Amino acid sequence: MTERSIKYAQSFKEQFTLRGMIIGVIGAVVITTSSMYVALKMGALPWPTIFVAVASMGVLKLFGNTNINEINVTHTSMSAGAMVAGGVAFTIPGIYMLDPDAAVGSLQLYAVTFGGVVMGLIFTALIRKYFVETQALPYPMGIAASETLIAGDEGGKKAVLLGVTMAVVAVFVFVRDKLLLIPGALFNQTLLAKGIPFGVWVAPMAVAIGYIIGPLFTGVWLLGALIGFFGIDMAGVAMGFFADLAAADAFRQSLGIGVMVGTGIGILIKGILPKAREIYGPMFSKELTKGAFISLRWTPIAFVLLAFVFTFITNMGIVASIITILGVWITTSMSAQIVGQTGINPMEIFGIIVLLVAKFATSIGQLEAFFVAGIVAVACGLCGDVMNDFKAGHILRSNPKAQWFAECIGGLVGALVSVLVLAVMFKAYGAMGPGTELPAPQAAAVAAMVGGIPDMTGFVIGLIVGALLYIVNVPVMTLGIGIYLPMFITLTVAVGGALRLIVNLVAPDFAKKDTGTVIAAGLLGGEGITGVLIAIWAVASGIAAG
Repeated sequence: MTERSIKYAQSFKEQFTLRGMIIGVIGAVVITTSSMYVALKMGALPWPTIFVAVASMGVLKLFGNTNINEINVTHTSMSAGAMVAGGVAFTIPGIYMLDPDAAVGSLQLYAVTFGGVVMGLIFTALIRKYFVETQALPYPMGIAASETLIAGDEGGKKAVLLGVTMAVVAVFVFVRDKLLLIPGALFNQTLLAKGIPFGVWVAPMAVAIGYIIGPLFTGVWLLGALIGFFGIDMAGVAMGFFADLAAADAFRQSLGIGVMVGTGIGILIKGILPKAREIYGPMFSKELTKGAFISLRWTPIAFVLLAFVFTFITNMGIVASIITILGVWITTSMSAQIVGQTGINPMEIFGIIVLLVAKFATSIGQLEAFFVAGIVAVACGLCGDVMNDFKAGHILRSNPKAQWFAECIGGLVGALVSVLVLAVMFKAYGAMGPGTELPAPQAAAVAAMVGGIPDMTGFVIGLIVGALLYIVNVPVMTLGIGIYLPMFITLTVAVGGALRLIVNLVAPDFAKKDTGTVIAAGLLGGEGITGVLIAIWAVASGIAAG
């Protein structure tokens, strides 16, 4: 599609439309549901750029008389829910890892998610102009989204491909998980008898994640798995460094958690502290008000109300509530900065940093510590990652206020759906954490910070290694995930990364058209949505039988 053939909106009303927001809400429900499942299963949540861009473009073109800005605003609404889901999935399940019988009220969880969303929306409005326009950070995923829309979808081929892929994968997952006619994983039986799960996970979404994040990040992920599986579990026990496999596993998991937390320290040391004046200085000047969509006089009132909600509904106490709000102010800027530079958003690490401050300064309880991390992660997920959509909007000349209103709608829908899906998944599977169907490694890292590290030596080593490697530009977050997750999951992810490498080398035109990425988005969406539907069916059947 050439520049001349692109149809741009001529007014705000042509961008922020009723039909666009209805489509956006439906899409937000779908993508939030899928994202919760993927995050709990995989411990990774690739930004659903292509999915939402193609879906919005395909549906709106069916209605006709659309424009590139209406599509952009609509997919902003869709994508907002995904990162709310990430913030919830990467923190709150840790509650049930430490105490499966924890009494957590729905009102408390909604106070956490909606509170995080409201603050994420406020800080998006305040810092968008600085990071997207003034500092002009690259936001690679936002650029990818804009290029997808500019390239267009003549004849709706991409939308059809996305839909067909989702349908095929949905059938596959139904046959695998409901009819049990396809194994969930293929293991080496000799090693499995010794308690070593070496094999391949039969999961399309794992292949999709590997393809989307690419060979570099997948290769580092695989390196982490090799270190964990062969270096620690196998060689460590064989050479007598650990008394048994259980001790080796405790060290391995602690090392992986340490590497992930060390990444957050590396971000502070390299990306934030040297640029603190540049990042936060504009917030105390007139620069803050330029391009903002909300009046500054209302923000203190909003923060007072949020402090009241956090203090009395979540029982965090006034001091911890204030620390949380101040922490969100700092970490949302950190999130916007790191996403803009690398495309990665370690939202749970920002949650850990603030919860550690809250634990140091107050006598906050175990449950409330998770609430602090959850609020921060949701706000950072929403504010940081949705900057990609605003970057796309800046390139496409969309009205940022229309995008922000769309983000408000999608974020609030995401908050509502995330809590519901989390409850369904916990009810269906009965447990979360290492060794379960829902390992949720990021939430396990938060749980370790709250409840105690299994092996402090491994954690400290990982902490130092993670910080140092990040400083020298190694994509160390995926290294920590590889060390932490079981080898059979990583091998399937590696298949996706290898496929991406082959496509890039052998069929560069195919890669340039994003066809493979569209298929990968369909794999993620198809398995995620079907997995949740099966879980809902299991819960409903259990209730009916009871």
